[in-house]
Amino acid sequence: MKRLQRLRATAALRDLVSEVGFGRAQLVQPLFVVEGLSAPEAVPGLGDNHRLPLARLGERVARDLEAGVRQFMLFAVPAAKQAGGFDPAFAGRAIETVMARSGGRATLWVDTCLCSHTASGHCCLHDARGRQDLPGTLAELAKLARAYADAGADGIAPSDMNDGRVAHLRAALDAAGHGLVPIMSYSSKFASGFYGPFRVAADSAPQHGDRRGYQLDVRSARDAYAASVRCAEEGADLLMVKPGMSSIDLIAGIGARTGLPVGAYQVSGEYAGLTLLAREGLADFDAALLESWYVMRRAGAAFIVTYGARLAGALGLP
Repeated sequence: MKRLQRLRATAALRDLVSEVGFGRAQLVQPLFVVEGLSAPEAVPGLGDNHRLPLARLGERVARDLEAGVRQFMLFAVPAAKQAGGFDPAFAGRAIETVMARSGGRATLWVDTCLCSHTASGHCCLHDARGRQDLPGTLAELAKLARAYADAGADGIAPSDMNDGRVAHLRAALDAAGHGLVPIMSYSSKFASGFYGPFRVAADSAPQHGDRRGYQLDVRSARDAYAASVRCAEEGADLLMVKPGMSSIDLIAGIGARTGLPVGAYQVSGEYAGLTLLAREGLADFDAALLESWYVMRRAGAAFIVTYGARLAGALGLP
C-alpha cells in the first residue's frame, strides 16, 4: 500500500518537500562517523566536513542545529571490512547519538549501502566466480535498513543502485513495523568521476574494477528515467539524482514521470571544485555555492544534499 502519510509525519518532512520557497529546510547535511577513529580527520576538498569519531558526533550535530540544519544524511563507516554478514551495531550507536542530540529538531536519513562494509569496496556482494550476488546483496541491505530504523533513523536512503532494492527494503521495513519510515532513493545515480573526496571520507573506493555494472552510464538519459520510475513503482517516497549539477537536465523529467519529489546530491567532487576555485582566488566561494543551489532548485530539485548545508544561514538563506 502506498503510504502518502510518510512525508506528512513531521514538520521537518513537510518543509523538506514544500513546493513553495527555498531555504535551509530543503538542504541536507552529510555526516561521516568512523569506527575506531580517535580524532576528526579532514577530507580533501570538503572544507568544514570531517571524518568524525563517534565521541565527537554529538558535538558536531549540536553546532549544526545551531546553524539551522534540519536534515542530516549519516554515513557510518565500520572498522571491519568483510565479505558478508555485516554488523550494523556501530551505525546503530551513531544513529542513537544523533537522535539523542537533536531531540526531535532534525530529520536523520541514513545512507544504506554496502560499499563501506565490503572488503571489495563494492556496493554489492559477489559469488565465488566474481559475479554479483543479488539475493545476498538485497538480504544484507534489508538487514541494515531494519537495524537503522530500529535504532531510530527517521528515513532510509539506499544508494547502491542494485536491481529491486527499493521494493526489498520497503517490504522489510513494513514487516518490521516501520511502515511510516520513508525511503529516499538514490534513484538515478551515475558512475561518475566526481566522487573522489567522498570515497576518502567513507573509505569506499572499489578495490577492483569499477561500478559501471550497476551504476548508470552518464551517456544515457533513458536509463536514468527508467531507474527512477522503477524506484517510484517499488515504493520510494523521495527520489534523487546524483551527481546533482551534472544531472540537472533530468530532474524535471523524473518529477513529471513519477509525481514524486526529486532531489539533487551536490556530490563531493562538485563541492570540492568550488572550494578549490576559491582557494586559488578564482571564485567567491559563498556566491558560487549559492548559485549552484539556485540552479539546482531552478531545475526542479525539491531538496539538495550538500556539504555546505551548515553554511546556509550565514549565506542568508531563511
